[in-house]
Amino acid sequence: MSRRRPYPDDDDSYGNDRFCRSKRRRVSEDQEIEENLESLVYKIGEKSNASLESNLEGLVNVLDIYLTRCRDKLLRLLVECALKMPEKCTTYTTIAGLMNAKNYIFGGEFVGQMVKAFKDALKRCEWDTARYTLRFLADLVNSHVIDANSLLKLLEHMLDVAKEDGVPDVRKSWFIYAVLYCLPWVGRELYEKKESQLELLLTTIEVLLNKRSKKHVPALRVWSIDVPHVQEEYLDCLWEQIRKLKLDNWQEKHINRPYLHFDPVLCEALQHPIHDISIPPHDDSYVYPKPTVVFRMFDYTDCPERGPVLPGAHSIERFLIEEQLHQIIKSYYWERKPCAEHLLKFQHKAMIPLEYCIVEVIFAELFNLPQPRYIEIFYGSLLIELSKLQPTSMPQVLAQATEILFLRIETMNTSCFDRFVSWFSYHLSNFQYRWSWEDWEECLKLDHEHPRPKFIREVLLKTMRLSYHQRIRDIVPRSYDCVLPARPDPFYKYTADGAIQWYMPIFVLYYE
Repeated sequence: MSRRRPYPDDDDSYGNDRFCRSKRRRVSEDQEIEENLESLVYKIGEKSNASLESNLEGLVNVLDIYLTRCRDKLLRLLVECALKMPEKCTTYTTIAGLMNAKNYIFGGEFVGQMVKAFKDALKRCEWDTARYTLRFLADLVNSHVIDANSLLKLLEHMLDVAKEDGVPDVRKSWFIYAVLYCLPWVGRELYEKKESQLELLLTTIEVLLNKRSKKHVPALRVWSIDVPHVQEEYLDCLWEQIRKLKLDNWQEKHINRPYLHFDPVLCEALQHPIHDISIPPHDDSYVYPKPTVVFRMFDYTDCPERGPVLPGAHSIERFLIEEQLHQIIKSYYWERKPCAEHLLKFQHKAMIPLEYCIVEVIFAELFNLPQPRYIEIFYGSLLIELSKLQPTSMPQVLAQATEILFLRIETMNTSCFDRFVSWFSYHLSNFQYRWSWEDWEECLKLDHEHPRPKFIREVLLKTMRLSYHQRIRDIVPRSYDCVLPARPDPFYKYTADGAIQWYMPIFVLYYE
């Protein structure tokens, strides 16, 4: 056997080298194509001068070209986008609809992958993911990918789970909520095509809601009275909003529906069924989402007369706005600056008093009982960032919110009282402690254990810890002396009265 090193001139060596280079070239080309497709799908509709519909049409044409070459990659990519970017739900259902119109087999594979993702989320107790996935499946009815009868059977199956005996109420409540959560998106389509079945579904939901126990509601209320806003349990509030939507013939104004533009194409596509889904039975190890009480601070009278009107408490638009703002906070809570920027870039900001909606949602999370979703300082830093980005309006809305909370503080939950103190003192420390203290002087005449003077005293004590006594003394009027914390002078116990008499004999005995 020859041990001579092969040279490029050798035929075999040259062939192997050429094969390796072409293989590396193909790998790099495939990787580059996949990265480009991933970027296009992820960023669809962002930073583009063209309309979303034209971008979607161009993207689907590109995806169709590379379908045979990157089929598995495209399936994984679209499923991942549907799960991780719920705010773009209708955008990706439109892509799925257009791809299904071009390739029925691919559409069926995609539906199968989404159903599998729904099952997996239920098994892993990822309730938010399961809720977003179910909504995505419902919206696929609008883009003519899934058959409406098939979706109704799935929703009825979900309500059957809520009828089970011997399971926690939180499990039943989640399944009812998941069904109600889908109706703003797909209600109109079901109303037009399956009205009788939709009515039966709503009747079942009403019966289940009337059977629920609400012993938890008093413990979750921020205020102990329902004046001026009724504090409703989250399911009851959503049910009233759905009923109002039904009276409006299932018409809403805050869901962007790009698939309507492609309706002539999508109507000709064949639809897929959802095969029977076996929902995992209850297990004692499962942890379900906790119930909440809907927080209300503003109504339309609190907003400026010249400007967009705040939707009513039982309008579906109020639910849709709050849901999207909560989603933004959940997606960006690790970084306050991007979170504030995305909140202020809310898609329908021209139609609503955005600053009021944002402030109400942030305080709803801060005052959530028994504990906030995230650490308290996040909400304080987020409000500071919003004030910096929107200095002409956000500080005024925050001041108005503070006044409203202060006026209602007598009926505020004790835990929320403490969080209000912590937030307000932290906020003041970042804005040179400027506040219209003269407006609160009248309440200093009340008993010092009254919630209002007690709140002022706690705030001043907290701000003193964030600064120093003389600074706080200089920023408040003289009338605040009665609630001002005592000057924290040092105390040296060995020089106090009586201390020398005790220690002098020990000193003398030591030297004897």
